[in-house]
Amino acid sequence: MERLSEQLPRFLRLISAARLQLSSDPRDRAALVLLYPLVRLGPLRQGALADEMHADPSTVSRHVAVLVAEGLVRRVADETDGRATRLVVTDAGRAAHDLMRRDAAAVLDRITAGWGETDLTDFTRLLGRFLDDLAGALPGDAAAPTPPPGEPR
Repeated sequence: MERLSEQLPRFLRLISAARLQLSSDPRDRAALVLLYPLVRLGPLRQGALADEMHADPSTVSRHVAVLVAEGLVRRVADETDGRATRLVVTDAGRAAHDLMRRDAAAVLDRITAGWGETDLTDFTRLLGRFLDDLAGALPGDAAAPTPPPGEPR
């Protein structure tokens, strides 16, 4: 367990460094990350998006403002409560999301190019299990595992 606990800070530092390298403007990158749950889950209220991201609502609000200003997300009236709005990904937002997914896949392909199929399958399974258990240790709805793309939540 000690070896694992020593690797986690390194993992977090490397993920942070990779995020910075994948975008010339980290602030825009942070806003673009909100497209993932909106594409996966469909239209969400801003508060539900903040909950889904385990993020501060004011931070999500700033990022949503960037996405709306760039035409990647639009606000529509919530059909169950006319006073509220839901966030909907536009065609331009879907294109940005698709580009981010392709870029991430290309990076992962480079990183794992020397891995065998068994190693990649085992790593994917164990990482998913780790993330599910980590989510289960967090308060609230974080305990629900995130389904693969295309599967309902």
